Amino acid sequence: MTMSLKETTAATGFLGCLLAAITIIIVLTGAISTAQAQNVRPPDDAVTSGGAPQTVPDRGGNYNIEMWGDLRKGAQGTVSIPDKKAGILVDSSGETWRALRNGPLQTYGAYALGGILGLLALFYLVRGRIKIAGGPAGVTIQRFTEFERIGHWLLATSFIILALTGLNILFGRYVLLPVISEEAFHVLSSIGKSIHNYVSLAFAVGLVMTFLTWVWYNIPHPRDLIWFLKGGGVVGSSHPPAKKFNGGQKVLFWLVMLGGLSLILSGLQLLLPYEFPFFAKTFAFLNGFGMNLPAELTANQEQQLAASWHAIVGLVLMVVIIAHIYIGSVGMEGAFDAMGSGEVDVNWAKEHHSIWAEEELAQKGSSPSGVAAARPTPAE
Repeated sequence: MTMSLKETTAATGFLGCLLAAITIIIVLTGAISTAQAQNVRPPDDAVTSGGAPQTVPDRGGNYNIEMWGDLRKGAQGTVSIPDKKAGILVDSSGETWRALRNGPLQTYGAYALGGILGLLALFYLVRGRIKIAGGPAGVTIQRFTEFERIGHWLLATSFIILALTGLNILFGRYVLLPVISEEAFHVLSSIGKSIHNYVSLAFAVGLVMTFLTWVWYNIPHPRDLIWFLKGGGVVGSSHPPAKKFNGGQKVLFWLVMLGGLSLILSGLQLLLPYEFPFFAKTFAFLNGFGMNLPAELTANQEQQLAASWHAIVGLVLMVVIIAHIYIGSVGMEGAFDAMGSGEVDVNWAKEHHSIWAEEELAQKGSSPSGVAAARPTPAE
C-alpha cells in the first residue's frame, strides 16, 4: 500500500524527531554519568588507604567522629525548642535524597524516556501506520463533543508545559546550561518554575473535567480482557469489539487520573512546604495492612519524599503520554480526528469501536447521510 505525500512527510518528520530525541537522551545520560563521576569524593570523615577507611588526621581542633555521628541521628541530634523543624542540629537525610535525585532518578528517567522513543521508532518501522482496513468511508460520525475536547486539550496542553518545565528542573543543567550562558539559564529556569506552578492549576481543572466527563465510560468490563488478548488491533489485524473506550484507553484513563491526582497532591506539598504531611499519614495508613513503613518523618523528609515522588510519577506519565501521542497521531490513520474536529470516519469507528458505532448509528434511527454509498467494511 503506497503512502501519500502528506503521510510520507509526516512519517519522515516523526522518525527524524525520534532519532533526534534518542540522540539527546544518549548525550544526556553520558553527561549525567560524567558529572556523577566528577563529583565522587571520599567522605569527609574518612580517607582511603588500600581500600580501608581510616580516621581523618587532626584538623586543628577536637574533631570527634563519634560525636558528629550521634548528632546525625536520634535524640542527640535535636534540641528542645517549640519549632520542631528548626530543632534538628544535623539532618543527613538530605544527602540520601540528593544521591537519589542526582543518581538513579536522573539516570533511569533518561533511560525510560529514551527507551519509549526507541521502541516507538522500532514499532513504526516494523508495523507501519495502522490503516483503516476498508479505507475511509468519506462520512463521519461525532465521537467527542466540544466540551469533551476542551477538557482533553486543557489537560494535554498543561501536561506538556508541566513536563517540559519539569524536565528542565531535572535535566536542565546537563542539556541547556552547556549551550547557553549561566545568566540565561537562570532566567529561563526561574520563568519555567513560575510557569510550572501556575499551569498546575489548569492541569487540575482539566483533570477534573475529563474525570467527570469520561469516568462512566471507563469502568472495567470483561470484554476488555478480550481486547488485550487480541492485541487491541495494534498487534495483528484483528479489531476486538469495544464501546466508546477500549481496554487500553481505560488503562490510560486511570493511569492519568490517579497519577495526575498524585502529582497534584505532591505538588501542593512542594508549593506549601511543611504544611501537608501526606507521606507520614499515608505510611501510617498502609502500616494498618501489615506493612512496616516509617510513619514518623521529619519535615525535611516529607519534602524530600514529595520531590522524589513528584518526579517519579511525572516521568512515568511522560512515558505513557508519549505512547498515547504516537497512537493518536502518526501511529493510526483517522485517530487524530477524534480530538481534532470531534468527528471520525464511520469505517474507523466500526473497526476500532464497533459496539459504540452500532449504538450511535442505531440512536439516529438510520445511517448518517452518505453512509449507504460508502465502501463496505470487510468482515473481521
